[in-house]
Amino acid sequence: MKLASIIGTRPQFIKASALSRAFQDFAEISECVIDTGQHFDASLSDVFFEEFGMSRPDYDLEIHGGGHGEMTGRMLIALEPVLLREKPDAVLVYGDTNSTLAGALAAAKLRMPIVHVEAGARSADRYMPEQINRVVVDRLSALLFCVTGGSKENLDREGITENVHVAGDLMYDVARAAISSMGEERVAQGLGVTGEYAVLTVHRAENTDNVGRLVEIFDYVKAQAKDASIVFPMHPRTRRAVEDAAIELGNIICTDPVGYHDMANLMAYSSLIFTDSGGMQKEAYFHRVPCVTLRDDTEWPETIAAGWNRLWHTESYLPRVETAAFGDGQAAKKIARIVASM
Repeated sequence: MKLASIIGTRPQFIKASALSRAFQDFAEISECVIDTGQHFDASLSDVFFEEFGMSRPDYDLEIHGGGHGEMTGRMLIALEPVLLREKPDAVLVYGDTNSTLAGALAAAKLRMPIVHVEAGARSADRYMPEQINRVVVDRLSALLFCVTGGSKENLDREGITENVHVAGDLMYDVARAAISSMGEERVAQGLGVTGEYAVLTVHRAENTDNVGRLVEIFDYVKAQAKDASIVFPMHPRTRRAVEDAAIELGNIICTDPVGYHDMANLMAYSSLIFTDSGGMQKEAYFHRVPCVTLRDDTEWPETIAAGWNRLWHTESYLPRVETAAFGDGQAAKKIARIVASM
């Protein structure tokens, strides 16, 4: 079967690195990779192809910037002729981004089956762009792979019960490999950090597009981190928002975005992680580092139930436990085997 895989953002490159490799074990699967270009900065895209030894995408649509509707619309326009040319038997999309939504809509309009990896994740905020994307894509998909049993329960409640599988987390597959190969050298030392430090990331639109909220986040993080250094790899959009609002970052150590393995190293040796990223909430748990989510809800309540994560307006963690919610590190093999049997 011929599969068209649509990617466009940092987390999707990472997940695709594991799944595309697993597809190679199945002679019956051929894969065409389409990069929408949503994360166009070399530090957010090119570095991941290099780090994971991935082949360059078959198509790079170079679409980025603009509002959610504009970006998604431009992607739709560009994806349709590519899918018509390639004529895949199915279209695979990851997660909850504009690239995910555009890929699913383009495939649905062309009556091509959709495979959704990371299906069923839900937060309580229907106004969150990612939440809208998740709900729509799950409704359109013919084959759905959930990270956790909780995600499958979300789909059950919505009446989506056919061709749903709990496969585990591709990010856990990749994180396990990174952890096993991690040496003692610390990326933070190269930034001049010698003592205890926290890691910070901020990129969600509900945070970066609201000056008052962005100021509140930085004030909160500096107060919570106390005497620890704060290492902040800055997303280009966040950097623009901070500069436009003339926000004073104080002693926060700002860097450009870093590659996957450097980021894994930063997280592994940190004492605390502050983030509004869904993926990093899970990665914090994989590295067994406490996390504070800079949002009012989360699509990964399993991390909160395990006591390794809390929302920023919640004062304390639940008792800390281990969880098997994210699988056994074999998600890519499970997904590839089921896709091969379509």
